[in-house]
Amino acid sequence: MQNEETAAPGVDTQAETPSTPTRKRPKPGERRVQILQALAAMLEQPGAERVTTAALAARLEVSEAALYRHFASKAQMFEGLIDFIEQSVFTLVNQILEREGATGAQQAAKILTLLVQFAERNPGMTRVMVGDALVYENERLQQRMNQFFDKIEATLRQVLRGAAAADGSATPSVDAQVRAAVLTAFVVGQLQRFARSGFRRAPSEHLEATIALIV
Repeated sequence: MQNEETAAPGVDTQAETPSTPTRKRPKPGERRVQILQALAAMLEQPGAERVTTAALAARLEVSEAALYRHFASKAQMFEGLIDFIEQSVFTLVNQILEREGATGAQQAAKILTLLVQFAERNPGMTRVMVGDALVYENERLQQRMNQFFDKIEATLRQVLRGAAAADGSATPSVDAQVRAAVLTAFVVGQLQRFARSGFRRAPSEHLEATIALIV
């Protein structure tokens, strides 16, 4: 097989190459993913509501300057986590909405279950979702998470409006609005308790029975 590299003039291409292994450089975008994964992992630790870039760099065994080659600021790192939360959750929410045959109440129950299961599988992300990890960060990050739950509430309101009308409600829009607000407050409360218990109180505790009661 022909050597793809062109040898410099006068260099023996058959000479043995050094046996010392070279450090493999991450592929484009791979280091960004590693930084976000490390940040999420650090947020899973007790008392880690505030993670410094110095601690994050130490965990990755790189300099702080190396972090800023991939993210302009720590706020941008948190925005990367929020992007992951939004894309993961709303991709699955859309799948729930697209399934035929499910009632509005069933769809609402599935959305609540999805949020709880996502939080349980991603404890570090839960601290971002409830704002504990954003207290000392840029205000726009908390605004984005507020918008995330506003969108969840609007989606619940949408699916519950049809359910209220089917049940013969005289004010289906009002009923759906009230119920969607209650369900959103419930799931936010479950996530807050999970985060503030040090992830000992699972948000899925009695979930099925609770959803049956309030949905």
